[in-house]
Amino acid sequence: MPRRVTLRAPMTTDLATIDRIETEALEALGQTAEEAGLEAWRIAWLGSKGKLKSLMAGMKDCSPEDRPAFGQRMNALKKSLEAAFKERKNQSAPAAGPPLDVTEPGDAAGQGRRHVLARTIDEVVDVFSRMGFTVAQGPEVEDEYHNFIALNMPESHPAREPGDNFFLEGGGMLRTQTSTVQIRVMENTPPPIRVISPGRVYRPDTHDATHYSMFHQVEGLWVDQGVTLVDLKATLIQFARTYFGPDADVRMRPSFFPFTEPSAEVDIRMPVRGKMQWVELGGCGMVDPNVFKAVGYDPEVWTGYAFGLGIERIAMRKYGIPDIRWLFENDARFLRQF
Repeated sequence: MPRRVTLRAPMTTDLATIDRIETEALEALGQTAEEAGLEAWRIAWLGSKGKLKSLMAGMKDCSPEDRPAFGQRMNALKKSLEAAFKERKNQSAPAAGPPLDVTEPGDAAGQGRRHVLARTIDEVVDVFSRMGFTVAQGPEVEDEYHNFIALNMPESHPAREPGDNFFLEGGGMLRTQTSTVQIRVMENTPPPIRVISPGRVYRPDTHDATHYSMFHQVEGLWVDQGVTLVDLKATLIQFARTYFGPDADVRMRPSFFPFTEPSAEVDIRMPVRGKMQWVELGGCGMVDPNVFKAVGYDPEVWTGYAFGLGIERIAMRKYGIPDIRWLFENDARFLRQF
């Protein structure tokens, strides 16, 4: 029977020998790639019965004055081999998931879509553009002149109360209607003009199913000689029947707005929870002479009408959305329906 031979690591205080052993261990590790080979290297060098453990046993053969140097070098060797093993194992770890085949056709990217409000604005603008209106834009941070004074709202008007507006430190405010754009257009454009101004507006309303502190409007303005209330009504009926369908039923109820005279509320008859009801879409009227005077138009020469419609109200009526808050919660499950 062959005699069993037990390999023992050299027990020596020669630090140069330890350096040689470290080089030998790192070279062996560098030539190991497979996971099984790495585990075998760890057991052989760092295991409880490995070469490093046997080498540490040589401390008992060291003289007392050599033991501190020997111990420090062995600790450094252990840290070096452990760090090298960890790095090598990370390098050899298989990538997560199946291997990548660069020749295989990729998955088609999902097609996105515009938000239902952005799409509604585009649709509304398209209808009015076909009636000869051009689009005008203006700032959302406004001054009180364009938001109130030029629109015939004196300082005592209740709509100017702090609780009904977002006033900013240092002056200015968030506009409460896009009528401010109409004022800016008239200040810089001689009549005749025919514009619509879609955009965001802000009012400190309590959030509920029909109110939100930020919403969208589209306001229209037509100024020319001989414009009448008949033109206004015809425009709104044409819009409603083009957008909601030829059977859309529209009515105008007398109302009051400081910047139009006479003024009216615009309602459309729509099915609501299975029952036909009149639903308000916005307000309208003939431009008040004081507004013309504020922008330098002669009210004896020029007449015009203005209207303002809520984009959220239009979208909610067309798509049967019962709660305005759903439009701003960014729930993809809801938005994918439109």
